[in-house]
Amino acid sequence: MKQLEFFDFKSVGKSSIELPKPIIVEHEGIKVVRDDLLDGGTKRRAFNVFVESFPEVNEWVYASPREGYAQLSLAYACHDLGKKATVTVPKGKHNWLTTEAIKLGCNIIEVPMGYLTNIQAKARYYVEENKDKGVQLVPFGGDHPIIIEAMKNAALSLDIEPPKEVWTVMSSGVLSRGLQLAWPDAKVYGVRIGHNTTERERGRAETFLSKYKFNQECKEPERPPFPSSLTYDSKAWEFIKEHASPGALFWNVGK
Repeated sequence: MKQLEFFDFKSVGKSSIELPKPIIVEHEGIKVVRDDLLDGGTKRRAFNVFVESFPEVNEWVYASPREGYAQLSLAYACHDLGKKATVTVPKGKHNWLTTEAIKLGCNIIEVPMGYLTNIQAKARYYVEENKDKGVQLVPFGGDHPIIIEAMKNAALSLDIEPPKEVWTVMSSGVLSRGLQLAWPDAKVYGVRIGHNTTERERGRAETFLSKYKFNQECKEPERPPFPSSLTYDSKAWEFIKEHASPGALFWNVGK
């Protein structure tokens, strides 16, 4: 893979695939970035940039929890750009995200005893076995400088004044760190789910911890009044209603 120190970051955020700009809709006094309206959600934007940055790679491999949204985002990006996507997931009933990824041509490898460590090990093994075929591994959570920079540029594409307060759900913290770069003066909050987010991953965000495990769906009374991933973004809404300032911005990654 191309060395980062030789990558031209001025080109990050520009892809040959033109996706619709994020749309902002106000809900209950909160400005919500409605990337649930984009098939594949926010990470599709960043994965398009990431995948296109490495034209020598023919196939991208990702290790996904059953409910992980990145599997679908990567499937869309590879479909957009004529690349192959392979995703390792726990063996068993497919989440709707996996089903939709398959429809886009994604190769799914089911892993028995599908703990995160096992599916990650299987993904690494697959890459190692196929490394001479132009196969590469996507970092877990998309935690890569190109993807973070693409997130920043997606935020800067919004036709708004820089927000004073920004909220996201946070696992690997990639989106939050991108927004922190885009709006350095904003107060940033993250709601942590299913991952012991490190200080590096949090950046300068102040965080809250969701009571739900990663694979648990948010209960109906706590869900936001717009389509939002029940195992991801929706878990932030109760914290936003309690702690956010009027006019704060919430980035809704997907449906």
